Amino acid sequence: MDRRPQPVAPMPVVAPAAGRRKGAAASRKWLVVPSVGEERRVEFGKHQIMKMTGLPGRDLRVLDPVLAYPSTILGRDRAIVVRLQGVKAIITATEVLVPDHDGVALAPFLSDLRSRLSSPPGNVQSLALGAKTPPFEFTVLELCLEHACKDLESQTESLEKEAYPALDKLGSKVSTLNLDHVRNLKSRMVDLSGRVQKVRDELEHLLDDDMDMSEMYLTRKLSFQGFSGSLSRADSNKYASVDHDDDREEEDHDDETESSVYVKPDIEELEMLLEAYFVQIDGTLNKLYHIREYADDTEDYINIMLDEKQNQLLQMGVMLTTATVVVTAGIVVVSLFGMNIHIELMKEPEDAKEAMMSNIYFWETTLGTVFGCVAIYLLAIFAGKKSKILQ
Repeated sequence: MDRRPQPVAPMPVVAPAAGRRKGAAASRKWLVVPSVGEERRVEFGKHQIMKMTGLPGRDLRVLDPVLAYPSTILGRDRAIVVRLQGVKAIITATEVLVPDHDGVALAPFLSDLRSRLSSPPGNVQSLALGAKTPPFEFTVLELCLEHACKDLESQTESLEKEAYPALDKLGSKVSTLNLDHVRNLKSRMVDLSGRVQKVRDELEHLLDDDMDMSEMYLTRKLSFQGFSGSLSRADSNKYASVDHDDDREEEDHDDETESSVYVKPDIEELEMLLEAYFVQIDGTLNKLYHIREYADDTEDYINIMLDEKQNQLLQMGVMLTTATVVVTAGIVVVSLFGMNIHIELMKEPEDAKEAMMSNIYFWETTLGTVFGCVAIYLLAIFAGKKSKILQ
C-alpha cells in the first residue's frame, strides 16, 4: 500500500498586521489649537508633521518623550519648536501643536493657553511698544516661558523653605538623620540648578543671536512672502497636501529660506520679551546660588567644628601619652625597689623603733616617687603650652 505524504498547510502571513502596528506606533496624538477657531485632537505621523511644519526629523526628536532632551527653543522657517519644563509644542504662525496633551502636568498650561487665546487682543499681555498686538507665535511662546519660569520658581521656593531650616538644624546638631536630609536636599538643588541654568543659557543664546530671533517672526515672514491673501485657503488645504511632490516642497522651502535670509525684521519686540523672562530666570538662579552658598558655609562650619574636636582629641592623646611616660618612669623606680637587693631600707626591723623608721622610709620613698612623677608631668604640660603644642 502506497503512503503518500500529506500536504502541509502554509503558515499565515502576518506582514500586513506588523505593518499596521508599525504605522500605528509611528502616529502620535496631537492637540491642535488654532489662533481662530475650535481646537481639535488628531493623530499625525512624523512625516505628516514634517510636511506641515517644514521641520527636519532631528528637530522632532526634541519632542520625543522617550529621549531626555534639555530645555530647547528652536526657531525655523515655518515653526518654532519649544521644550521647556515639560511643555512641548510646535508653534506656527496660525496654530500650536501640543503632543501628549493628556498628561496632568500639561493641564495648567492648556488651560492658560485656551484662556489667553480666547481673550480679546487688547487684554493680551505683551511687551510690544504702544498698543500693538503681539503675533500669535509670540503669545504662545510667552505663555510657554511664563509656565516654565513659574514652575521653576515654585520649585525653588519650596526648596528654599526646606533647605534653610534643615541646614540650621544640621549646624546645631550633626547627626545621621540630619546629614541624610541635607544630602537629599542638595541632590534636588543640583538637579534644579541644572534645569534653571539650561533655560537661562537658552534665552541668553537667543538674545546673543539676532538671526535666530529674526527666524522666529513667522507671521511677518508670511506677510512678506505674500501669503496673507491666501492664508485661509492654505489652512483648509494644509492637511490634504501631505502627498505633494517632493520637488515642489523643496522649491517652496528654498524660496522661504531666501526670503528669510534677505529680510531682517525688527527684533525689538521679541528681544524685550526674552529679556523679561531672562531677568526672571536669572533671579531664580540667584536664589539657588544663595542656597548653595549657605550650604557650603554650613559645610565649612561643620568641618571647622570637626577639626576642633579632632584637635581636642589629639591634645588629649598627647596628654595621655605624656602621663603614660611619666607613670612608666615611676614604674621603673618601683621595679628597682622590687628587686631582691640588700640595702638598708630592705632590712628586717629588729625592734619597734627600726620598724617605725622603716615605715617612714617607705612612705617617703613612695610619696617622693609619686610627687616626682606629678612634677615631671606638670613640667611637660607647661613646656607643651609654652611651645604652643598644647592649648
